[in-house]
Amino acid sequence: MRNGEVSYWWQASGGFPPRRPSLPGPLEADVAIVGGGYTGLWTAYYLAGLRPELRIVVLEAAFAGYGASGRNGGWVTAEMPGSRASYARASGGVAGVRALEAALRETVDEVGRVCAAESIECDFTKGGRLSVATTPSQLARMRDGLAAHREWGDGNDVYEFLSRDELRSRVNVAGALAGLYAPASARVQPAVLAAGIAAAAERRGVQIYEATPVSAIEPASVADSGSGSGSGGAGAIARTKFGDVRARSVLRCTEGYTGALPGLRRALLPMNSHLIVTEPLSAAAWEEIGWDGCETLADEAHAYMYAQRTADGRIALGGRGVPYRFGSALDHLGETDQSTVTALTGVLRRMFPAAASAAISHAWCGVLGVPRDWCATVTYQPASGLGWAGGYTGTGVAAANLAGRTLAELVIGQQSPLTALPWVGHRSRAWEPEPARWTGVQGLYALYRLADRLESPAGSGSGSGVRIGEALGRVGDRISGIPH
Repeated sequence: MRNGEVSYWWQASGGFPPRRPSLPGPLEADVAIVGGGYTGLWTAYYLAGLRPELRIVVLEAAFAGYGASGRNGGWVTAEMPGSRASYARASGGVAGVRALEAALRETVDEVGRVCAAESIECDFTKGGRLSVATTPSQLARMRDGLAAHREWGDGNDVYEFLSRDELRSRVNVAGALAGLYAPASARVQPAVLAAGIAAAAERRGVQIYEATPVSAIEPASVADSGSGSGSGGAGAIARTKFGDVRARSVLRCTEGYTGALPGLRRALLPMNSHLIVTEPLSAAAWEEIGWDGCETLADEAHAYMYAQRTADGRIALGGRGVPYRFGSALDHLGETDQSTVTALTGVLRRMFPAAASAAISHAWCGVLGVPRDWCATVTYQPASGLGWAGGYTGTGVAAANLAGRTLAELVIGQQSPLTALPWVGHRSRAWEPEPARWTGVQGLYALYRLADRLESPAGSGSGSGVRIGEALGRVGDRISGIPH
């Protein structure tokens, strides 16, 4: 088994991409984007389309797609990164939340459209998303969640309940009692998607500088603004060891790596997510499993799993594992500890017995950005020229596209339905300082794992154990603020 090496996705695409040059020295631009992941790349791509005359630069610490954009589970899903109730407190109210949800569903098709237009061969397949319930407690949560969706006005075209047999006709998950199907989701090869967006942005004139870590982002004083920071206002500065980049707008698109910047250690928590991928399964195994629609797949556990059937006939499956490192520490090459590999392999073989004999060919991990209230934001301040987007809590493959389009319009001052969405300007409070942050996250996921064990028929041994597990899960949700 290969471990780390950033991700299986990069190895499967032929290895790391040819390295782009670093920043050659101090630079002046119209827009500087910090972070070469999905958010930064999509923002650059759309901004260059809206204003081809702008000089747009992307500053990336490693290489484009190095972070979560090249390591995730490959879900282009319309699942909302946040709480409906939180977003409904914005001026748009319930109508604004509905508009955000509709925009996310449309975004899945927009990603597919760009992939086709730009010839990005990332295995985009819009098969929808399936969530499965494998215990009575999970089924109860699924039914409660569906009832909440119905109260918000979502019909079968958005969420469709599937009986055991209806679910089995799509994918055979051992012990599954029912499923919930959402058509607005697609599977992709995420590293190929990231590389494709980067190349498409460059074709539009965007300059991408790699191996160029930014040490600070600051508003420029009037005296320090220079002459090339664009028209109007003092602009801002992105500081690097190669020199400062001065621009009218500096956009922070750093997601799980945000805490490395001065003053932002408690802004977004870098949550670890771990994945394994099998060797290609046999034809007999796929005949038993099904999954011909290539739906993205999750379960209703508290410490949930997520998976996809890859284009080359493997199962890629992920989960939390070790959720957080003390002091918001980050991994570098995605190496995963053996205990997490063992745990994820157990989930895989329990859910897909037909894949029990398949070897695990690769394991890796990465970080996603989690705000304290689990709600993403897109923000731009014209007076300072500073903007940022992120906090997708694991649903960023689609959300980053919508955020990028929105941020691009905010930068040029274009008002539209996108710039009126309730995540624009949303603010989350800071995470607790250490050691409270580490203790809280570790304790939360220990509680969730215990709740899942008690809820399972093999783990509880009694109805009282199941009830205790369900109660622990509710306590965890209340402590964490995780939206359901």
